[in-house]
Amino acid sequence: MCAAIRLREAGVRDITILERSDGVGGTWRDNHYPGAACDVPSHLYSFSFARNPDWSRKFSPQSEILAYFERVAREYDLLPLCRFGVEVVRATFDDAARLWRIELAGGEVVEAEVFIAATGQLNRPYVPDIPGLDSFDGTTFHSARWDHDHHFEGESVAVVGNGASAVQFLPHVARHAASLTLFQRSANWILPKPDREFRPWERFAFRHVPGLERAYRFSIWARFESRFSLMRRRSLFRKLFTALVTPGLQKLVNAGLPREVVIPDYPMGCKRVLISNDYWPALLKPTSKVVTTPIARVHPNAVETADGVLHPVDTIVFGTGFQTTKFLTPIEVRGTEGRDLHEEWAKGASAHLGMAVPGFPNCFILYGPNTNLGHNSIIFMTERQVEYLVECVVDLWRSGARSMDLKPEVMRASDREVQRLAEDTVWVTNCHSWYKTDEGRLTNNWPDHTYEYWRATLRSGIEDYELA
Repeated sequence: MCAAIRLREAGVRDITILERSDGVGGTWRDNHYPGAACDVPSHLYSFSFARNPDWSRKFSPQSEILAYFERVAREYDLLPLCRFGVEVVRATFDDAARLWRIELAGGEVVEAEVFIAATGQLNRPYVPDIPGLDSFDGTTFHSARWDHDHHFEGESVAVVGNGASAVQFLPHVARHAASLTLFQRSANWILPKPDREFRPWERFAFRHVPGLERAYRFSIWARFESRFSLMRRRSLFRKLFTALVTPGLQKLVNAGLPREVVIPDYPMGCKRVLISNDYWPALLKPTSKVVTTPIARVHPNAVETADGVLHPVDTIVFGTGFQTTKFLTPIEVRGTEGRDLHEEWAKGASAHLGMAVPGFPNCFILYGPNTNLGHNSIIFMTERQVEYLVECVVDLWRSGARSMDLKPEVMRASDREVQRLAEDTVWVTNCHSWYKTDEGRLTNNWPDHTYEYWRATLRSGIEDYELA
């Protein structure tokens, strides 16, 4: 959406948005489980050119966020550009024609001079391959495919996983189920959520006081930017902050919630830091319990753990996140001379500024490798990426060339710098997270402040590309 808006403002008229679902909104259309909300304040989790003074609360719920993006699509007249319900299966660069041929499920081919892959990182639910899962007689579903017709009253419910989604939907399950069993692999750092409704006079001021909403937005960005200190391996601030919050977590420890359930054994920031005000109260209910022994297999009416204990359950809800490190999967992407992008990324995805890869001319990736954040708003990163690719497209047309292909030496230097910076972050320390591959390569997060990304994307750097 952001790319289409900015490209049209730059004079590009022939734009087609290919969307697999039946509407705009991306992850906010897919993830509609109870309690779904963003952990970035809404005034920053929105486009800078389409600010909304009427957010209902600091951290708005999924329905309000989806409504915002749907409104932006209408106001910027994007819907006529969209083809909904179509799935891209293959994108191939034609060396002779200098065009991308994009094949849809069903065989139709769409031709494009520029191919922008904006599939995101959190769109393919991950369900672990547990022996016996197919034999389960009860109900199972992933949080990103929530079954709103299913009711938990009177049931014994298993929740597998305790990440960002589970922290939000688990309190709903705990309120309605007869009993809840959380199968937890490791503890997360979970901090209080500083959320509240905006008062009517505040919304009035955001609408009518010139510059106030913009200043408030900037203040959120600046405060969140300071949190990058938590991500440094040798951060004194992280150590002090950890010492400050640990006693509060320690007060939760009891026979039902032992220390290993509540307090992580890895540095804060190594995995995503979560925020919630109702997660711990839900687990403190007498009908809730936490199991840290790994799951061995699933039986028709129970989950068996590695210690041989059977845990009878009626429903299993997976809060196990997404397949994050295999970018653009399952789309087959082939560049010059038929090279396969997924083979290029066999040892871990990488791209210059997260957007461009040598051998794939006129192809730009949004929210690609090393552009996720652990401390600020991805919307900021998206807007910076779009400004960069628009500059690239405009410079390409002005040059008279038909294609631009990133120089391999630029890619090598870019990747070296990202991995060098990564070594100074807690993300490469010994904890399991979706930020990196099984081999330990950081593929998802930007390992620096966002203002450094802003600086790096100020110009297209057309000299970094081979023109043809």
